[in-house]
Parts: sequence; C-alpha cells; structure tokens
Amino acid sequence: MKVLIVQSNVTLGQLWKRHLERLDADVIHVHSGFDAINQIELQDFDVIVLDLFLSEGSALTVADLAEFRQPDANVVFVTDTTFFSDGSIFHHSSNARAFIETSTPPKDLAAIVDYYGRPSPDRVALPN
Repeated sequence: MKVLIVQSNVTLGQLWKRHLERLDADVIHVHSGFDAINQIELQDFDVIVLDLFLSEGSALTVADLAEFRQPDANVVFVTDTTFFSDGSIFHHSSNARAFIETSTPPKDLAAIVDYYGRPSPDRVALPN
C-alpha cells in the first residue's frame, strides 16, 4: 500500500508515518500542497491522508488533482476544526472516503488508512 501524507505539522505527520509503516505501508510525508502536487505527478498512491488546512497550498486543490490524475486513490481528510463537520466535504471532493479529527489516535488513523488502501473485490477490474 502506497500512502501520501500531506500534513504541515512535521511531528504529527511523522507520527502518522511511523504507525502506517508498522502496517507495511510505503509512506511519503510532505508538508505543503505544492509538494503533494509534485508527488502526485511523480507516482501513484492508494491513499492520501490530507490535512484540510495546510500552511501552504490548498487541500481541495490537492484532492481535485488526485481525482483527475489518480482516480483510484482514496482521500482521508483530517482537520482540527469544525469546518465541514456537516459532512459536506463528501460533496466537494468525490474521492473523500473519511473525514476525521486530527486528534484521532494514530493507530486508529492507520487502521482507517489501511482499510481504504487495501484492494477490495468491488474495486478489482473484471476481465472482458
């Protein structure tokens, strides 16, 4: 499973990265939307863990580009605000699969990412 973490808080991003690596994920952590866009252009990801409010760049732009360039990538949004707490993020970003609080325990975040990053029967292409 290949995971991109887009989190401006270096300490938090690295903590999440370590928990995901324990689940044998191949993880890249970047600090800005600009760096995330560069990574999305360079390689494919199964899951993108995306802080809704980045210190540089727009999370929704990153999600939109991922949807265009990597339509099979699932996005797990994280935030420490109540913005979009009404679930409207799922209307703004069709590749959004989860919307969780930044304070979610890292092992729980890792389990959510693992769930959305593993192949499932309904996403496997059928032969013609």
